Amino acid sequence: MAPDDPNDVGMSNLRPSPLLPLPSRLSPDEPDYAEIMAAHDAAVAIGAAGYDDPRTRLFVMTAAYHMTRGWCCRSGCRHCPFIPEQ
Repeated sequence: MAPDDPNDVGMSNLRPSPLLPLPSRLSPDEPDYAEIMAAHDAAVAIGAAGYDDPRTRLFVMTAAYHMTRGWCCRSGCRHCPFIPEQ
């Protein structure tokens, strides 16, 4: 979805704790949660767009990257900082 789409979810729709993933997308009970969050937080600290997932080695975009982009693509991203659609 393009940023000029009138149905997009904009910056005014950030979750209260946008740097923490929704439990439905990354549960704190996951065995690799601490390692994943450490990789995420390290990427955010250096301004990287994402990190390599410690488990899968897939590239995952950070919440900070999503906030910089300014809109939700509605793809269910692990670190999406925007309020999900109901």
